[in-house]
Amino acid sequence: MTIHVRYFAGLRDRRGVGRESLETKCKTPSELYLSLGEQFELKLEPARVRFAVRDAYVDGNYELQDGDELVLIPPVAGG
Repeated sequence: MTIHVRYFAGLRDRRGVGRESLETKCKTPSELYLSLGEQFELKLEPARVRFAVRDAYVDGNYELQDGDELVLIPPVAGG
C-alpha cells in the first residue's frame, strides 16, 4: 500500500525531507516508524513519537489504509 509520510521538527531534519510517499507492507504507524527508524537512523523510540492520520491523533496500533497520510510528530520544546 502507499502511505504519504510527513515529518516534523527533528524527524524532518534527521530524515532530510519534509514529506514522501512510500510503498510499504507495514500495517500500523508504530511498525512503519520502526522500519523508517532502521533505514534512516531515526533515534526516537516509537513511544515518544505522536502519530496523526486524517488530521486526528491516532495510537501506534491504528490500522493504516492505502493512501493515508501519516504525520510523525516528535516531542518539541518551545516557549
